[in-house]
Amino acid sequence: MTEISPQDEKLLKGFRILNKFMLLLWRSGLGNWLNMFPTTLGRYMVITHTGRKTGDRHQTPVNYTVYDGEVYCTAGFGAKADWYQNLKANPQVEIWLPDSWWGGLADEIFEPELRLKIMRQVLIHSGFAGRLAGFTAEMPDEALAEMSKDYRLIHIRRVVARTGPGGPGDWAWIWPLATFILLPLALRKRRK
Repeated sequence: MTEISPQDEKLLKGFRILNKFMLLLWRSGLGNWLNMFPTTLGRYMVITHTGRKTGDRHQTPVNYTVYDGEVYCTAGFGAKADWYQNLKANPQVEIWLPDSWWGGLADEIFEPELRLKIMRQVLIHSGFAGRLAGFTAEMPDEALAEMSKDYRLIHIRRVVARTGPGGPGDWAWIWPLATFILLPLALRKRRK
């Protein structure tokens, strides 16, 4: 695996913290909220993948786009991203999209022209993360190719729709419970 620079290590730490918060939102049934301002904040999905060493299931929020009806995402840290390494070892994944939950297969896109066209769309839909990486929508193809040369473009082929426990919104039950408990407490404090 490629060495991680100290600057990338700091970014990775920041994203790990942000990712935990994003997973909490998805599991609490608020995944759609993350996708309310795609040009500013980005479009997010969650990939559930299997650890290449441990076999444990992991979940990683990533930016994505839908291009010609197909789902694509990018590993901005390139080949050194753990989730990318896991997909290479086991391409069977689940993805949580704002409107659906799918089992699928991941494969990497290498064809240069197609890769560049879709990479641009993914980065546009990455919002602030794309801008943080130095991307602009007006960037010429040559500059985009150079900037994203180490990125990995992943195609997720949706195979089977999923339902049931363990998916997006599996903790959404907390909202009625919190309302049932917290609202009376808040109202009682106001009366006193």
